[in-house]
Amino acid sequence: MKKKRQDKILELIEKYPITTQEMLKEYLEKEGMEVTQATLSRDLNELDLRKQASENGNIYVRRHKPEFPPLPIFRDSVISVAYAMNMISIKCSTGMAQAVCATLDKMNRSEVLGTIAGDDTIFVLTESENAAAEFTEMLKLVLSD
Repeated sequence: MKKKRQDKILELIEKYPITTQEMLKEYLEKEGMEVTQATLSRDLNELDLRKQASENGNIYVRRHKPEFPPLPIFRDSVISVAYAMNMISIKCSTGMAQAVCATLDKMNRSEVLGTIAGDDTIFVLTESENAAAEFTEMLKLVLSD
């Protein structure tokens, strides 16, 4: 439910000039999503939404973060990245998959539906084959830097 709600929040701020949390709460309720003020506040923080001046007043926008944090653990531990359909396989040095997976999870990418790590392999489930292809290419770029 949280992911669905946060995806809807991102959709709404792209569609409407939302200036207050109360306005956002009303839009969510119109979409059939009941949310408390505390939950909405946490969602805004987790999604890294901030107010920005516009012709409609101060509206919520998503801050632009780098595509991938320059963390050495990823470059030092990942051996290969490949995808098939909407699944990505990431091969890591022995014992490093869970640490790399935690790094990926912290990215909070909306196209990533879930991750699972073993000892040396991570599987990433994405929302579509296109999302898997794009995410894989981004990861390969990080490895090549």
